[in-house]
Amino acid sequence: MQGLKGSLSLNAVRIPFCLAWVLVSGIGEASAQSIYTCVDGKGRQQTSDRPIPECVDREQRELNSSGTVRRHLGPTLTAQEQVLAEEKARKSNTEQNRRVEERRRAVALLARYPDQASHERVRAEALVQFEDAVRVANKHIAELGVQRKPLDTEMEFFKRNPAKAPLPLKRQLEENDANVTLQKRFIADQEAEKNRVQTRFDEELTKLKPLWQASASASR
Repeated sequence: MQGLKGSLSLNAVRIPFCLAWVLVSGIGEASAQSIYTCVDGKGRQQTSDRPIPECVDREQRELNSSGTVRRHLGPTLTAQEQVLAEEKARKSNTEQNRRVEERRRAVALLARYPDQASHERVRAEALVQFEDAVRVANKHIAELGVQRKPLDTEMEFFKRNPAKAPLPLKRQLEENDANVTLQKRFIADQEAEKNRVQTRFDEELTKLKPLWQASASASR
């Protein structure tokens, strides 16, 4: 009987210890859980142990068991909202890259033209090349004009009936016209390119002036 009583006493002691371990374990798990809190669309404070459905359209705070903020949860986006958010992020990234590229170009431009005198010198050198090319083309046109005079004189004999003019004469006149046309087209192209270069230098000058001013202020 004493052995049986001792066995029962021991079991009686073991049961409370097991129950206590389960309770403590459960408390530990509960304390490790996060707490979610937010203010819903009606202005009510919401608290839950999981993300709150009433606040999917607004920010929620996930708290530790100590009450400190573990993280902020943004509003849950619909598919369309997600697309818009991604597009906004893409545009923001593109704009940021554009600004970085502009800064890089500004640094390179300032390194190439440290002052206005250097910029004007390079502009003049570029423009004189176009002027030389046009001058040469005009010289060719003048030479073609000299070559044309005897051809026109010879063609006077066939003024009443140009169809009777010799074939070699006709070919020389056509070649002369074609060469003059070619030279004039070349001159027009050079003038157009010259204007583009002038515009580019003007745009560079607009960007360089504030850079020169900032550089001068920094060196004082």
